[in-house]
Amino acid sequence: MIIRRILAFLIDALAAGLISMIPGIGLVVGILYLLLRDGLTKNGSVGKTLLKLHVTTIAGQRLNYGESLRRNFIFFIPYLFAIVPLIGWLLGFVAALLICLLELLAMHTHPQGMRFGDRWGGTIVREAVSYYNH
Repeated sequence: MIIRRILAFLIDALAAGLISMIPGIGLVVGILYLLLRDGLTKNGSVGKTLLKLHVTTIAGQRLNYGESLRRNFIFFIPYLFAIVPLIGWLLGFVAALLICLLELLAMHTHPQGMRFGDRWGGTIVREAVSYYNH
């Protein structure tokens, strides 16, 4: 499932990148998508929906925006470096690589495949089967 999660992340990053190209508000909307993507629909993000994954709370509930924000905030950190031209962009890129590597390591070593963002958000990625409690 880790490979599918990586592919879902890449699809979402591509979608955010395309959105960010819209003049004026694109960058803000793209960043908001990355932060809130798992709480937008019943199945979560576009990438997870396409790869038949979804994120729920540990209790099996649909995510709200706060849980999605806590879960994905770690990926926003590199954007903070981008405020500083050139050196900030380089530092942001390095920070993004380190964060992705740490998150991959966390997924690989956790018994339920939870990355740090999952632990902070109280979430878990599951196969796309209805796990929601009604």
